[in-house]
Amino acid sequence: MSGSPGFRIASGWTRPDAATIAAFAGVPSPNVGDAMNRLGVVDPHIQAVWPGARCVGSALPVWVRAGDNLMIHKAIDMAEPGDVIIVNGQGDLTRALFGELMAQSAAALGVGGLVFDGVVRDVASLAELRLPVFARGVSPAGPFKQGPGEIGRPVAIGGVVCAPGDLVVADADGVVIVPRHDADVVLAEAQAIQEREAKRIQEIRGGSPRRAGIDEELIRRGVIWEAS
Repeated sequence: MSGSPGFRIASGWTRPDAATIAAFAGVPSPNVGDAMNRLGVVDPHIQAVWPGARCVGSALPVWVRAGDNLMIHKAIDMAEPGDVIIVNGQGDLTRALFGELMAQSAAALGVGGLVFDGVVRDVASLAELRLPVFARGVSPAGPFKQGPGEIGRPVAIGGVVCAPGDLVVADADGVVIVPRHDADVVLAEAQAIQEREAKRIQEIRGGSPRRAGIDEELIRRGVIWEAS
Protein backbone atom coordinates (compact mmCIF):
# COMPACT_ATOMS: atom_id res chain seq x y z
CA MET A 1 0.00 0.00 0.00
CA SER A 2 1.43 3.39 -1.00
CA GLY A 3 0.67 6.73 0.53
CA SER A 4 2.11 9.63 2.46
CA PRO A 5 3.21 9.13 6.08
CA GLY A 6 0.81 10.83 8.44
CA PHE A 7 -2.16 10.55 6.09
CA ARG A 8 -4.23 7.57 7.19
CA ILE A 9 -7.97 6.85 7.36
CA ALA A 10 -9.39 3.74 9.04
CA SER A 11 -13.00 2.56 9.10
CA GLY A 12 -15.20 -0.37 10.07
CA TRP A 13 -14.80 -0.34 13.86
CA THR A 14 -17.50 -1.57 16.24
CA ARG A 15 -19.64 1.05 17.95
CA PRO A 16 -21.53 0.71 21.26
CA ASP A 17 -25.13 -0.39 20.76
CA ALA A 18 -27.89 2.21 20.81
CA ALA A 19 -29.32 0.95 24.11
CA THR A 20 -25.99 1.40 25.89
CA ILE A 21 -25.56 4.91 24.53
CA ALA A 22 -29.12 5.82 25.55
CA ALA A 23 -28.52 4.50 29.07
CA PHE A 24 -25.33 6.55 29.48
CA ALA A 25 -27.27 9.63 28.38
CA GLY A 26 -29.01 9.59 31.75
CA VAL A 27 -25.80 9.56 33.80
CA PRO A 28 -23.69 12.69 34.52
CA SER A 29 -19.97 12.65 33.75
CA PRO A 30 -18.85 12.77 37.43
CA ASN A 31 -20.68 9.50 38.13
CA VAL A 32 -19.09 7.95 35.06
CA GLY A 33 -15.63 9.13 36.10
CA ASP A 34 -16.13 7.73 39.60
CA ALA A 35 -17.30 4.43 38.11
CA MET A 36 -14.05 4.37 36.10
CA ASN A 37 -12.08 4.65 39.38
CA ARG A 38 -11.19 8.23 38.38
CA LEU A 39 -9.58 7.11 35.11
CA GLY A 40 -10.68 8.26 31.67
CA VAL A 41 -11.36 11.85 32.77
CA VAL A 42 -10.12 14.33 30.17
CA ASP A 43 -8.06 17.40 31.15
CA PRO A 44 -10.57 19.77 32.82
CA HIS A 45 -9.38 22.68 30.69
CA ILE A 46 -11.37 21.08 27.86
CA GLN A 47 -14.89 22.31 28.54
CA ALA A 48 -18.19 23.06 26.83
CA VAL A 49 -18.02 26.23 24.76
CA TRP A 50 -21.66 27.09 25.43
CA PRO A 51 -23.74 26.52 28.60
CA GLY A 52 -25.80 23.35 28.71
CA ALA A 53 -23.91 21.46 26.02
CA ARG A 54 -24.04 17.70 26.55
CA CYS A 55 -23.37 14.71 24.33
CA VAL A 56 -23.05 10.95 24.67
CA GLY A 57 -21.97 8.78 21.79
CA SER A 58 -19.43 6.62 20.00
CA ALA A 59 -15.98 8.13 19.53
CA LEU A 60 -14.63 8.94 16.08
CA PRO A 61 -11.00 9.90 16.78
CA VAL A 62 -9.02 12.34 14.64
CA TRP A 63 -5.36 13.35 14.92
CA VAL A 64 -4.27 16.57 13.22
CA ARG A 65 -1.26 18.81 12.96
CA ALA A 66 -1.50 21.89 15.16
CA GLY A 67 -3.65 24.50 13.44
CA ASP A 68 -4.77 22.29 10.54
CA ASN A 69 -8.30 20.92 10.09
CA LEU A 70 -8.21 19.07 6.75
CA MET A 71 -8.87 15.68 8.34
CA ILE A 72 -11.64 17.08 10.54
CA HIS A 73 -13.59 17.97 7.39
CA LYS A 74 -13.25 14.37 6.25
CA ALA A 75 -14.23 13.01 9.67
CA ILE A 76 -17.45 15.04 9.58
CA ASP A 77 -18.24 13.49 6.20
CA MET A 78 -17.51 9.98 7.56
CA ALA A 79 -19.38 10.27 10.86
CA GLU A 80 -22.43 8.15 11.51
CA PRO A 81 -25.41 9.87 13.20
CA GLY A 82 -24.68 10.36 16.89
CA ASP A 83 -20.90 9.92 16.62
CA VAL A 84 -18.78 12.20 18.81
CA ILE A 85 -15.71 13.42 16.93
CA ILE A 86 -12.64 13.48 19.19
CA VAL A 87 -9.80 15.68 17.90
CA ASN A 88 -6.22 15.64 19.11
CA GLY A 89 -5.23 19.12 17.99
CA GLN A 90 -1.95 19.02 19.94
CA GLY A 91 -3.41 21.39 22.53
CA ASP A 92 -2.64 24.28 20.17
CA LEU A 93 -4.28 27.59 21.10
CA THR A 94 -3.26 29.69 18.10
CA ARG A 95 -5.72 28.58 15.39
CA ALA A 96 -9.34 27.50 15.63
CA LEU A 97 -9.93 24.04 14.18
CA PHE A 98 -13.72 24.38 13.89
CA GLY A 99 -16.28 27.09 13.25
CA GLU A 100 -19.73 27.92 11.95
CA LEU A 101 -19.53 26.43 8.44
CA MET A 102 -18.19 23.10 9.68
CA ALA A 103 -20.75 23.16 12.47
CA GLN A 104 -23.57 23.61 9.98
CA SER A 105 -22.35 20.55 8.08
CA ALA A 106 -21.87 18.51 11.25
CA ALA A 107 -25.35 19.34 12.51
CA ALA A 108 -26.94 18.54 9.14
CA LEU A 109 -25.18 15.15 9.09
CA GLY A 110 -26.29 14.28 12.63
CA VAL A 111 -22.92 14.45 14.38
CA GLY A 112 -23.58 14.04 18.10
CA GLY A 113 -20.85 16.39 19.28
CA LEU A 114 -17.18 17.29 18.99
CA VAL A 115 -14.34 17.43 21.51
CA PHE A 116 -11.14 19.33 20.69
CA ASP A 117 -7.76 19.39 22.35
CA GLY A 118 -7.41 22.76 20.70
CA VAL A 119 -9.56 25.83 20.11
CA VAL A 120 -12.67 26.67 18.09
CA ARG A 121 -14.48 29.82 16.97
CA ASP A 122 -17.95 31.19 16.10
CA VAL A 123 -19.20 30.19 19.53
CA ALA A 124 -22.45 32.16 19.26
CA SER A 125 -23.35 30.19 16.14
CA LEU A 126 -22.45 26.89 17.79
CA ALA A 127 -24.77 27.76 20.66
CA GLU A 128 -27.57 28.74 18.28
CA LEU A 129 -27.19 25.40 16.49
CA ARG A 130 -27.22 23.59 19.86
CA LEU A 131 -24.31 21.50 18.59
CA PRO A 132 -22.37 20.19 21.61
CA VAL A 133 -18.75 21.34 21.26
CA PHE A 134 -16.02 21.03 23.87
CA ALA A 135 -12.63 22.69 23.49
CA ARG A 136 -9.59 24.06 25.27
CA GLY A 137 -10.54 27.60 24.34
CA VAL A 138 -11.71 30.02 21.67
CA SER A 139 -9.81 32.00 19.03
CA PRO A 140 -10.91 33.97 15.96
CA ALA A 141 -7.81 32.86 14.04
CA GLY A 142 -8.53 30.45 11.20
CA PRO A 143 -6.81 27.13 10.41
CA PHE A 144 -4.88 25.66 7.50
CA LYS A 145 -6.18 22.77 5.37
CA GLN A 146 -3.07 20.90 4.32
CA GLY A 147 -2.74 17.92 6.65
CA PRO A 148 -1.30 15.59 7.65
CA GLY A 149 -3.65 13.74 9.95
CA GLU A 150 -5.31 10.44 10.80
CA ILE A 151 -8.91 9.31 11.25
CA GLY A 152 -10.26 6.24 13.00
CA ARG A 153 -7.14 5.35 14.98
CA PRO A 154 -6.50 5.75 18.73
CA VAL A 155 -5.60 9.27 19.83
CA ALA A 156 -4.70 11.11 22.99
CA ILE A 157 -7.25 13.68 24.13
CA GLY A 158 -6.45 15.76 27.19
CA GLY A 159 -4.25 13.06 28.72
CA VAL A 160 -6.61 10.15 27.97
CA VAL A 161 -6.36 7.52 25.23
CA CYS A 162 -9.47 7.34 23.05
CA ALA A 163 -9.98 4.51 20.56
CA PRO A 164 -12.60 4.38 17.82
CA GLY A 165 -15.88 3.11 19.25
CA ASP A 166 -15.11 4.12 22.83
CA LEU A 167 -18.00 5.79 24.61
CA VAL A 168 -17.87 9.54 25.22
CA VAL A 169 -19.81 11.31 27.97
CA ALA A 170 -19.45 15.10 27.91
CA ASP A 171 -21.41 17.69 29.88
CA ALA A 172 -21.04 20.80 32.04
CA ASP A 173 -18.48 19.05 34.27
CA GLY A 174 -16.19 17.93 31.46
CA VAL A 175 -15.46 14.89 29.31
CA VAL A 176 -15.01 11.21 30.20
CA ILE A 177 -13.88 8.45 27.84
CA VAL A 178 -15.11 4.90 28.56
CA PRO A 179 -13.38 2.04 26.71
CA ARG A 180 -16.02 0.23 24.68
CA HIS A 181 -15.26 -3.18 26.20
CA ASP A 182 -15.81 -1.73 29.70
CA ALA A 183 -19.04 0.11 28.90
CA ASP A 184 -21.51 -2.33 30.47
CA VAL A 185 -19.58 -2.63 33.75
CA VAL A 186 -19.01 1.12 33.98
CA LEU A 187 -22.67 1.85 33.22
CA ALA A 188 -23.90 -0.44 35.99
CA GLU A 189 -21.55 1.11 38.54
CA ALA A 190 -22.31 4.68 37.41
CA GLN A 191 -26.04 4.06 37.78
CA ALA A 192 -25.47 2.55 41.24
CA ILE A 193 -23.47 5.63 42.25
CA GLN A 194 -26.25 7.85 40.94
CA GLU A 195 -28.81 5.97 43.03
CA ARG A 196 -26.65 6.15 46.17
CA GLU A 197 -26.16 9.88 45.73
CA ALA A 198 -29.88 10.46 45.25
CA LYS A 199 -30.55 8.54 48.45
CA ARG A 200 -27.93 10.56 50.33
CA ILE A 201 -29.45 13.83 49.13
CA GLN A 202 -32.79 12.74 50.55
CA GLU A 203 -31.11 11.92 53.88
CA ILE A 204 -29.48 15.37 53.99
CA ARG A 205 -32.77 17.09 53.23
CA GLY A 206 -34.44 14.88 55.82
CA GLY A 207 -32.24 16.19 58.64
CA SER A 208 -29.02 14.12 58.46
CA PRO A 209 -26.46 16.48 56.89
CA ARG A 210 -23.37 14.88 58.49
CA ARG A 211 -21.83 12.02 56.56
CA ALA A 212 -21.57 8.80 58.55
CA GLY A 213 -18.22 7.11 59.00
CA ILE A 214 -15.93 10.13 58.70
CA ASP A 215 -14.62 9.95 62.28
CA GLU A 216 -14.09 6.20 61.95
CA GLU A 217 -12.07 6.74 58.78
CA LEU A 218 -9.95 9.43 60.43
CA ILE A 219 -9.23 7.12 63.36
CA ARG A 220 -8.32 4.32 60.97
CA ARG A 221 -5.83 6.63 59.30
CA GLY A 222 -4.27 7.64 62.62
CA VAL A 223 -5.50 11.20 62.91
CA ILE A 224 -4.04 13.21 65.79
CA TRP A 225 -6.70 15.11 67.72
CA GLU A 226 -5.48 18.37 69.28
CA ALA A 227 -7.31 20.48 71.84
CA SER A 228 -6.92 24.23 71.40
